[in-house]
Amino acid sequence: MKDFKKYYILPAEPEEVYVALTNPATIQLWTGEPAVMSTEPDSEFALWDESIVGKNLEFEEGKKIVQQWYFDQEEPSIVTIKLHPHKQGTSVEVRHSNIPDSEYDDIVEGWDDAYFRSLVEFYI
Repeated sequence: MKDFKKYYILPAEPEEVYVALTNPATIQLWTGEPAVMSTEPDSEFALWDESIVGKNLEFEEGKKIVQQWYFDQEEPSIVTIKLHPHKQGTSVEVRHSNIPDSEYDDIVEGWDDAYFRSLVEFYI
């Protein structure tokens, strides 16, 4: 199991980024795919045509999202996204724990190339 941590800068205010990460209609705008998402703890979610599925664990509006991403493993893989105000908009802190070794490179590439590149392009 591996852990991943990285900061990304997005040219939008934290409240806008929070909506982009939690509102299914907004998620569809930047991913190009229908999304299943709710801000209710213990609700299921699905992104990118179910390439990413899991359970929402915790929300702090405009500040934090905690999710469990499903992999076929005993220990849960937890994603924590924290939104911090930044002079250029928002600094997004991503921590992803317990990533299966065999999935790690694809997950990191996904965070960089699919998830955050798409979000940056959405705001530009």
